[in-house]
Amino acid sequence: MTAIRSIIFFTGQIITLIFFVTTAQVLWVASPSARYAYIHLWARFTIRWLKWTCGVKYQVYGRENLDVSQPGVILAKHESAWETFAFQEFFPRQTFVLKQELLKIPFFGWGLRMMGPIAIDRKAGRKSMMQVINQGNEKLAEGVWVVIFPEGTRTSYGKIGKINTGGAILANRSKAKTYFVSHNAGQCWPSGSLLIHPGMIDVYISPSIDPTAFSVEEINQQLEDWFRTHLPSPPEESGGA
Repeated sequence: MTAIRSIIFFTGQIITLIFFVTTAQVLWVASPSARYAYIHLWARFTIRWLKWTCGVKYQVYGRENLDVSQPGVILAKHESAWETFAFQEFFPRQTFVLKQELLKIPFFGWGLRMMGPIAIDRKAGRKSMMQVINQGNEKLAEGVWVVIFPEGTRTSYGKIGKINTGGAILANRSKAKTYFVSHNAGQCWPSGSLLIHPGMIDVYISPSIDPTAFSVEEINQQLEDWFRTHLPSPPEESGGA
């Protein structure tokens, strides 16, 4: 049944992706916010479709920590494709820092482009770092939240990859409120797997930190501590979808 439900999910996801991206082409003449809002609908549909077909639900702890009156920097765990869709559900308008190769994927990459990502060449070193800092500050000034996966790529469930410095540097230089986000999405939707397992994904959002009060190394250490401390056992209080 897991395989059948996964096939149904991916079939529906692909069909709706093609529909949304094809019809969205007329929005290239519209504002960036209009393009984002339209593609955002597909991301939110995907999370609901995932729940209906594969039985994947989620609950969020710490949603009350978010100060939605001003944009922030989100440093998040990366275990699955799930978080790239689900974050659309509970964070304000956002942009992702991602590898530029993703923009070349037919339909999916075109949809990503319409959301105004910060697309970097990970081999460019310092040049990519400066791109994240400069474009990240521009996005924050526009009122857009910036999501960074400091591990750089998806990791296996329960594993913590090497935490890179780019996210902490952006947080420090932008002076924006910064949040750490951990989750166990890889337990239901493992990286590199076409099988999606039913279950509950727990998401943990930290209280904001003032990144100017810490060094880049201290921010990364706090982030790693958050990752280690908040998986996989959920606290007593819960709320979600």
